[in-house]
Amino acid sequence: MIKTPKANRLHIGIFGKRNAGKSSVLNRLTNQDISIVSAIAGTTTDAVEKTMEFLPLGPVVFIDTAGIDDTGELGEQRIEKTKKIFDRTDIALIVCDFDGWDDYEKSLFEEFKKRDIPSIAIINKTDLKDISDEKFKEIKKYTENIVKTSTKTDNELVHNIKKALIDNVPDDFVNTPSILGDIVTQKDTVILVVPVDKEAPKGRLILPQVQCIRDILDNNCKAFVVKETELADAIEELKNPPRLVVTDSQAFKEVDATVPEDIELTSFSILFARIKGDLDEFYKGAAAIDTLKDNDRVLICESCTHHPIEDDIARVKIPRWIKMKTKRDVEFVYHSGHDFPSNLKDYKLIIHCGACMTNRREILSRIMKAKEAGVPVTNYGIAIAHCLGILKRAIQPFIKQ
Repeated sequence: MIKTPKANRLHIGIFGKRNAGKSSVLNRLTNQDISIVSAIAGTTTDAVEKTMEFLPLGPVVFIDTAGIDDTGELGEQRIEKTKKIFDRTDIALIVCDFDGWDDYEKSLFEEFKKRDIPSIAIINKTDLKDISDEKFKEIKKYTENIVKTSTKTDNELVHNIKKALIDNVPDDFVNTPSILGDIVTQKDTVILVVPVDKEAPKGRLILPQVQCIRDILDNNCKAFVVKETELADAIEELKNPPRLVVTDSQAFKEVDATVPEDIELTSFSILFARIKGDLDEFYKGAAAIDTLKDNDRVLICESCTHHPIEDDIARVKIPRWIKMKTKRDVEFVYHSGHDFPSNLKDYKLIIHCGACMTNRREILSRIMKAKEAGVPVTNYGIAIAHCLGILKRAIQPFIKQ
């Protein structure tokens, strides 16, 4: 792991009308020709992403989007794609020029305010004409975070936008929360149970496992990594019992039977439920499993796309555990990637993956949409623990004494 995963980077969305200079702003910020620049309105048709180190902010993802005022049938589709970027945006740059402040920009600011996403107004093309005092005052009604610039002549553009980003960056990216830091103390021992099965990438560990190892080391603790078949021996061989055992959720049942009751136990998926989402909301959502009836539909969401394998956790194991728990003939629908279904009211429950490949903003947006639709939402690890009857034990490490 030599690069920061995209999911852990600050996502900076660049929005505005066609030909406002969004792509030019991205190219100046990255010092590369990432997006095609043209005087023809609507040159950017799909979102363009650039991951980079943007010091002193650190690892970021810039996302250039199609114009929010696009027209025609294809234009409407491009606008819908732009709106979906809202769900992944941690901080927004809203670009306009001296003539560009109207209902389009206002609607963007209002949308981001509703989502509690900080936004910055970038007034571009000042080399051609300065914005009127009237329009400038109108912008200030929406935000005090304003940068007046020209992508062609302003040598301070990068510095000024960078300063505005630093002043408005969400606290989570300044003080990144620790995965285990509030659970363990210095010199504790943590055992990580890592099954090596068909879903494990050959020669590698999966991202949550790697991140947990690093977090354990950052907290000056000791990490023991074993397969579930070696867990009992590992516990017996330790001079002192481990502070915590973290397992892949698929091995929950076997690990629960192996780990003594006086040793706390949870899973990687549950750890990430609170780092990437909302643990309380996911915990409450799991109770909906008990209310499922025949022919109810359950939406299972995966952040990343992959080819399903035999005994796949989402398509085989979780449905099997839920049917064993409920004794009901439940229908399961699967969805992968960044897009999120709009027909959430068609489902009785949403079960989300651990979201290791997605930023927290996107998961919180999905939780918000589920709540608006009145549909409970939970995640893989919590749903599995509930079905196996060990959820109370699995969340015990996070309950403040």
